[in-house]
Amino acid sequence: MAARRAGYLIMALTPESAGHFVFCVKLQRELPGLDAPPWPGPLGQRIYEHVSQEAWELWEERMKMVLNEYRLLPFQKEAQQLVAKHMEEFFFGEAAALPPGYVPEK
Repeated sequence: MAARRAGYLIMALTPESAGHFVFCVKLQRELPGLDAPPWPGPLGQRIYEHVSQEAWELWEERMKMVLNEYRLLPFQKEAQQLVAKHMEEFFFGEAAALPPGYVPEK
């Protein structure tokens, strides 16, 4: 909803425009979430509901490492299966949470 006052456009935040927030399983705090599920199927939906944008960016760096370490091509079915396995472990595995006091490098 918008209103004009003295030449300014004033926007009211609605739940739809305020953004998607999640309690991030990786960073253990409330943060802005992803705009859409980043992966197909139930894993993508689970990530959308429980992973923040900031944690997803950490994953993207890890995914590059996985692809390079295993010399994978992202379009190969075997590569996608391995990436999905590592992704699930990164976000939801036993060692998924970062240590207390962790601050990502800027």
